[in-house]
Formats: sequence, structure tokens, C-alpha cells
Amino acid sequence: MSGGASHPILADSEIYRILFESMDDGFCVIEFVDSAHGPLSDYLHLVANSAYERHTGISNVVGQRLRDIVPDEADNWIAFYGKVLHTGEPIRFRNELVATGRHLEVSSFRLGSFENKLVAVLFKDVTDKVRAEVALQSLNETLEQRVADALAQREQAESALRQAQKMEAVGQLTGGLAHDFNNLLAGITGSFEMIARRLEQGRTDDAERYVTAGLSAARRAASLTHRLLAFSRRQTLSPRPTAINALLVEFLELVRRTVGPEITVTTACDDNLWHTLVDANQLENAMLNLCINARDAMPDGGMLTIEALNLQLHGEDAFKRGLAAGEYVAITVSDTGVGIAPEDIDRVFEPFFTTKPMGRGTGLGLSMVYGFARQSNGIVRVRSDPGQGTQVRIYLPRHHGLDEEFDQSATGPVGAAQPGARILVVDDEPTVRMMMVDALGLLDFDCIEAHDGPSALAMLEQNPRLDLLVTDVGLPGGLNGRQVADEARRRQPGLKVLFVTGYADSVVLQKDSTEAGVAVLTKPFAIDDLQSRAIRLLEMVWNPGPSV
Repeated sequence: MSGGASHPILADSEIYRILFESMDDGFCVIEFVDSAHGPLSDYLHLVANSAYERHTGISNVVGQRLRDIVPDEADNWIAFYGKVLHTGEPIRFRNELVATGRHLEVSSFRLGSFENKLVAVLFKDVTDKVRAEVALQSLNETLEQRVADALAQREQAESALRQAQKMEAVGQLTGGLAHDFNNLLAGITGSFEMIARRLEQGRTDDAERYVTAGLSAARRAASLTHRLLAFSRRQTLSPRPTAINALLVEFLELVRRTVGPEITVTTACDDNLWHTLVDANQLENAMLNLCINARDAMPDGGMLTIEALNLQLHGEDAFKRGLAAGEYVAITVSDTGVGIAPEDIDRVFEPFFTTKPMGRGTGLGLSMVYGFARQSNGIVRVRSDPGQGTQVRIYLPRHHGLDEEFDQSATGPVGAAQPGARILVVDDEPTVRMMMVDALGLLDFDCIEAHDGPSALAMLEQNPRLDLLVTDVGLPGGLNGRQVADEARRRQPGLKVLFVTGYADSVVLQKDSTEAGVAVLTKPFAIDDLQSRAIRLLEMVWNPGPSV
């Protein structure tokens, strides 16, 4: 075994020895030697300080060859230091010592000429630093990707965020909705069975009673499914003039079912609440998130209050809220819960920040509410005192526009139907298609029908002049309802279209859902709704007037 003092290049002095052993970094001198793997294919540790073992996790290396210590990774280390030996150029690098799982930051330089075959190595363990860098890099890459996605596909990212929040809300409602829905199904099937029994007996005296009961249960079931879809569908929704008071009537039922009987839910709203231009589904989603937060802040029960009032903000009042001066509708969700700690109050709108226990929250709820408010040209503010409860208020600008726009959801009285209109009805479900054709036929419209996309195009070829296309969105045959409508409007520009769908498909509908002359009707629907929606669209053909 070679020793430090026996080699001519190594000076043996007290100063050197003190420095050598006092260094925090690991240090060694290696001598390249021949081996069975070839000339200069191994090296011998001539000297090593005590820090060598501390940084590498390997002890007693002096006098040992590399290939005896770490045979599986010897080639890599020999390549690094062999380059230094042959070129005489110092190198710095970082590499993992796999045998001990250590990451080493290394500086290496040749001692003397090539003929001496000596290389000095100075190194330190940077495993913790490497792991932190890897974690940070992974986090940065994730954040960069999120930022890139947000910039390139802002609407898609917002939709995905809303979807996550809606699905969390659905999870709170599923049990209660399933219970109610089964009750309603019992009412529907029971009514049909009783009607069938009466018809078998030749009796019709009670039929109207059972028809009324069945229709009532069916409509309530449809209301439940529509409400569920409102919190789970993927759709880019459009802001419309919204009456908050009307929205809260149905919304309160959802809130009470969500928070449970231990929490008292109250409301306080201005009687003449102004309209605001918002997406009603997004607003409901935002308020439900606030109510769920309030519920979680009151594990032992309490009071949840939803308020809506008109506010005129001017000067300092508007400035301190970060708003332009003007008129606003303020919606406040208050609870009597545990409150928010002062050190957390400024962070509550940060994405992924949450004070809830692991598995109880994503930290996205309030950031979604903040994003919704800003997107709606408003803002959200929070006030809280630990142990006294929390108030979250959404400010939304008053809508002054006229409500004369074409409203897809409008029902009720419409103009008289003009007989003879040519309508193409497309639906792959025979019973639904039959029902729609018969319902429109009651208005003396001339209906033709198709069961899929290709057959619809064939009917377009045979009937080049149509007044209205009524089509399901999801169709078999390789063409969906949107593609059928696009081709129909290419052939006949300005053709009115009524999409009928059992679910809201944003990919199919987002382009056309707010375009004039296009409406969307969600299944299940009442016959009156189908007829009135068709008449409204046809009135735009017969009385085009100004563009809407």
C-alpha cells in the first residue's frame, strides 16, 4: 500500500497535516494504476482525510482500489478523473455515489505531470441540496406549466378549476339527491302503473289525477338532475342579466341540504335588488363554496346568513375596496364559526392555501371565488375575527342594460305559430324523436326526421330549404349535432338551430350557444318549452327585424 510520505510529490509537513485533517470538505489523492480492465483502468487511494468518510459514507479507503470499493460504478469515476490525468485541466462536476446514495460536488486537478499519475480530489456531500433542487425544479416545472396553460388556454383552465369545485360540491349533495330522486321515481312509476291498471279496467275517471301526479314528480326529478348538472358539467358559460333574489330561492334548498340540520340558514335581501351581469351557474358555484367553507368552520353547528343588498360606492368607499365608483350588488355569506387567524387572512385567496385538515379541502375554493368575481368585473373581500366568525362579500356591478335580448331560457306566451314551417328533427332515440315530431306537428309544422348525422345530411340534400333544425347534440354515425348544424348553416346561411341535449357539452356548444338564431334546450323538457322555443326561433325567420 502506498503512503503519502513515500511519494516524491507529497510533502510531509506538520502544516500540511493540520490543514489536511481540519478541512470540512473531503479530500483524497488517487494514483492511477493498471488492472485487468486495461492500462490506467483503476486507481488507488493514497491518502484521504477524516472528512472523506463523513461525505461519502465509505470508511478506510486508504490503500484500497476503486474497483474493489464500488465495482458497479467504477467506470464513471475513472472517466471523470482520467480526463483530468490525461489533459491536465481541472474540472468541477456533481455526481451521485450510488453505493451510498450520496450526491457529491467535486473539484479535481492533476498533481504534477502525467507520468506521476496522481490526481487530487476535493469534494463535499450536497445530497440535501440536490434533493431540494430537484423538488424545487419539479415545482417550478409544474408552476411554469400551469402558467403556460393559463396563458394559452385561459378559458380551459378556468373551466377545469370550476369543474373541480363543482364536483366537490356534488359530493356534498349526492346522498340527499339520490334519496329524493328515488322518491320521485317511485311517484313516476307508480303513476304510470296506476294509469295502466285503470285502462285495463276501462276506467278513465282517475287517469287525470295520476297523470298530474306523475308529471309533477317527473318535473321535480328533472329539476334535481338539472341542478346536479349545473355543478358538474364542463361548459364555458356566458354572463346574462341575473336577478339574484330569484336565484337564491332555489339555491337555498341546496344550501340547507349541504350544511345539514345543525346549521341554521337565514337570508336578508333587498326587495328591489338590482340585476347584475353574471353567469348564474358560476355565481351559484361560488356561493356554494362559501357556504361549504362556512359549514366546515362550524363543526358544532351555528348560523349561516346569506345577504344581498344594493350599494352605491363613491370616493374613499370604492377606493378602499379596490373598485371603481358606481353601483354594485353585494352578496355576503356570514357564519358564526371559528374564524380565520390574522396571519392567514391575507393568504385565503391564494391558490392551494388551506387551513383545513389533510383531505378536507383543496385550497382552491376561495381562489375560484376571487377569480369569478374579478372575471365579472367585481371583487371579493373577507373579514374575520378568530372565534367570532367570518364574512365573505362578493361585489358585482349593477347591470343597466335592457333585457330585450333573445333569452334561450324564456318560456311562456309567444307569438302565434305560422303553419307550414319545414323543420328537420334529428335524434337517435326513437321515442324522443317521435315525441318531438308529434309535438311540433300539433302546431301544424311540417316535420321531417333523421336518426343520426349522415341521415340528417341526406335529408338536407333532399330538402334544401329549411326553416329550423332541431338536433340532439350527441349523435351516432360519426357526426355530432354541432357538425350537422355547421354543415346545414353552410348550405343555408342563417338557418335557425335548436340544440336538444341531455347534458351540456362545452366542446360542441360553446361556439354557438350565445349566437343569434341558436338556442339550447336541455332534456328532459316540457312540450310547451319545446314548442315555445321553436316558435321563438321561427319568429326570427318570419319577422327578422334588427339583429339580436
